[in-house]
Amino acid sequence: MAGRGPSWTRLLPQAVAILVIEGITHSLCTLEFEDHRPLYNWFCENLGIHHPRQIEFARLNLNYVVMSKRKMLRLVEEGHVSGWSDPRMPTIQGLRRRGYTPDSIRNFSEKVGVAKRDNMIDVALLEHCLRDDLNKKALRRMGVLRPLKIVIENYPEGQVEELDAINNPEDPEAGSRKVPFSRELYIEREDFMEDPPKKFFRLGPGREVRLRYAYYITCTEVVKDGNGKVVELRCSYDPETKGGDSPDGRKVKGTLHWVSAAKALNAEVRLYDRLFSKENPEDGDDFTSNLNPDSLQTLSNCKLEPELARTGPGVSFQLERLGYFCLDFEDSSPENLVLNRTTPLRDSWAKLQKKG
Repeated sequence: MAGRGPSWTRLLPQAVAILVIEGITHSLCTLEFEDHRPLYNWFCENLGIHHPRQIEFARLNLNYVVMSKRKMLRLVEEGHVSGWSDPRMPTIQGLRRRGYTPDSIRNFSEKVGVAKRDNMIDVALLEHCLRDDLNKKALRRMGVLRPLKIVIENYPEGQVEELDAINNPEDPEAGSRKVPFSRELYIEREDFMEDPPKKFFRLGPGREVRLRYAYYITCTEVVKDGNGKVVELRCSYDPETKGGDSPDGRKVKGTLHWVSAAKALNAEVRLYDRLFSKENPEDGDDFTSNLNPDSLQTLSNCKLEPELARTGPGVSFQLERLGYFCLDFEDSSPENLVLNRTTPLRDSWAKLQKKG
């Protein structure tokens, strides 16, 4: 019934028969079927059969997305995506694998509504509905995507502390969990700069920062390899700042997430972005020329807190300061964790587009 022109005319008697047999009261379809409604009504009236009411509405169009099944089929057949369930595809399987929740899609549908005029919906609205839903529900966890090792030299060797961490500040009933803290930790590589600019409030030589849920630390030494690459940081910690506050009232501007090196889980993380780089992918001779070359970035040897071993495939969670993620239900296993990024915490794409 989704065909057009002659194919629709050929299938119309079959379609009418199905509606009659099933006792359908209302037939909902997109605007291209409006031209065929007189013929549809003629069949029903002249055959003297049950006559469902046909209502046409505008199809949903999203920017940075192709909604045509024919074009999506081409994306699959030409290998631009891994299949119909690729998390970049606007299919139910793709959205589910990406980590979209049913409530976020329903909320988006309610906001968009039903219209009789074709229009283009900003995909940022869909992403907003997703963030709004996950912010209320998703448990918080810590993970490091590009790990840089730090050694706290004045922390006791072999000691492991269990620190309290909040599961979701938006939901007090979510409670808390324990995260292990030890002498050797991982932080994000981008959270350190050897020669930081004025407004860089994270870690640098001689700088003090707060570790989330833990202590204040100060970088005392930078260790490099033979090529001059930073491979390790030596730090000291203040044992009086447990929990993230200083009894003498001194303040720090930077708070970093981290993972204990001794207890960390290894994982592959797939950072998904919009499949197309142009707002209207079909603008041009060939829509595939507008594919975003950075729509998928795969990171290996990422580090996660051990609590994520309890998370089931498809369950969304927030990696603090990084975004919302879920375990891939096709490729992830307890022995080989694979995370899909559902969405960043903020719309970095809009900022990049604005800068050109």
